[in-house]
Amino acid sequence: QVQLVESGGGLVQAGGSLRLSCAASERTFGRYDMAWFRQAPGKEREFVAAIRRTGNIYYAGSVKGRFTISRDNAKNTVYLQMNSLKPEDTAAYYCAADNYVSDYTYDREYRYWGQGTQVTVSS
Repeated sequence: QVQLVESGGGLVQAGGSLRLSCAASERTFGRYDMAWFRQAPGKEREFVAAIRRTGNIYYAGSVKGRFTISRDNAKNTVYLQMNSLKPEDTAAYYCAADNYVSDYTYDREYRYWGQGTQVTVSS
């Protein structure tokens, strides 16, 4: 069982930046595909970014060029650097993991989830 703990959320003005972290309990963290999803009130959970165990990286179109996903396998941690934040980025952000996912944008592919961290962007 992999445990994931997110941190780094908060309140920021539009145009600002935040860095989210997701620490994993799994020592074989490097073997996992990792992703960030977000869910705004009244909306479905949506894909934000993914980084495979191979290092391949993918972004949702809405965040490409503004967000950067990265991982440090030595620290069992994945990061999401969020720049040029917009009010529409306001959501609870969740870290997800699994050994291998076919469709990295599909939340049901991931078995392991963190508890979420809230990001609020004021206009």
